[in-house]
Amino acid sequence: MEIIKYRVNDIIELKKPHPCGSKQFKVLRVGSDIRIICLGCSRDMTVDRIKLEKSTKKIVNGESNEIL
Repeated sequence: MEIIKYRVNDIIELKKPHPCGSKQFKVLRVGSDIRIICLGCSRDMTVDRIKLEKSTKKIVNGESNEIL
């Protein structure tokens, strides 16, 4: 399994929507835990990197635009 390279200010799309209905999140901080913010309701959350990698569908913008 390849490690996904998240960068600050990347917009990612998750497989399942947030309770507000939005599937897009912005990366605020990168490390072993990744801090993201929902673009629908501005909810801020910290997610474990492994959990986020499994739930990421694609990176919408950034240097790497491949579909995961």
